[in-house]
Amino acid sequence: MYPTRALRMMPTRRMMRAPPTEDQAGHTVSQRLRKLRKIPAELIPLGVVVGFALMAAGYSSFRKFSVDKTLRLQRQNRVAEAASEEHH
Repeated sequence: MYPTRALRMMPTRRMMRAPPTEDQAGHTVSQRLRKLRKIPAELIPLGVVVGFALMAAGYSSFRKFSVDKTLRLQRQNRVAEAASEEHH
């Protein structure tokens, strides 16, 4: 049984070539925004729905934290906790 080419770590033709240049390297914001046109049209409604869900979740969380007066922001009954730990 002979080892496979990957296990022998022999360079293949693909490994001998230089790696392809980074597509995003050195691009400006305007060049990246132009690439948004390449997004398939089928994905736009999905992006709208996900964006709306994220905004709704953010609004709901912010409202909960700002309006709810029963929300515990600190530990309570520190004296009772210390007394119960002493008995253990």
